[in-house]
Amino acid sequence: MQPIYLITGAPASGKSTVSRALAARFPRSIAICVDDLRSMVVGGVVHPGPEWPRELVEQLQLARRSVTEMAQRYQRAGFAVVIDDFWDPHSRMSEYRELFDAAEMWRVVLYPQQQKAHAQNLLRTGPGGFQEYLDGGIREVYADLNRTAGELAQSGWILLDTTDDTAEDTAARLWALAAA
Repeated sequence: MQPIYLITGAPASGKSTVSRALAARFPRSIAICVDDLRSMVVGGVVHPGPEWPRELVEQLQLARRSVTEMAQRYQRAGFAVVIDDFWDPHSRMSEYRELFDAAEMWRVVLYPQQQKAHAQNLLRTGPGGFQEYLDGGIREVYADLNRTAGELAQSGWILLDTTDDTAEDTAARLWALAAA
């Protein structure tokens, strides 16, 4: 059976780049970016911010349930699956619980030093409103991860310090999990 990876972390922690690099290592794979799925919502889309209204929670749950079903279908068809989603300090990714017991399931938090995520965010957005918006998300995610890292590790999450890694380095580390 091919693996399923759930790659999470703060905004600007390298999730999308690592997910694509990891998926490319398999002969048959799919990289599913939850943000891409959520971008299909045209009317009434709600984005994370200081407030998490009911509509946002509903949209996240719908996207994550859809991704869970996609992952299961593709895995049954012989594809390696790499899911890219931001760490949600509110649900702690509970929407994926159905996958957690799947054979060959890897739950990963990319966990570079916080200043690296802030620096990457500035590089990709430039200074201004959107950079500040994402920096707020980075702070919120790190506050939660710093508080719960031990608990997450005990419950099967892999927290990877990727501070000194390139995306290819991290993909190689994750590839090694499935190869072991």
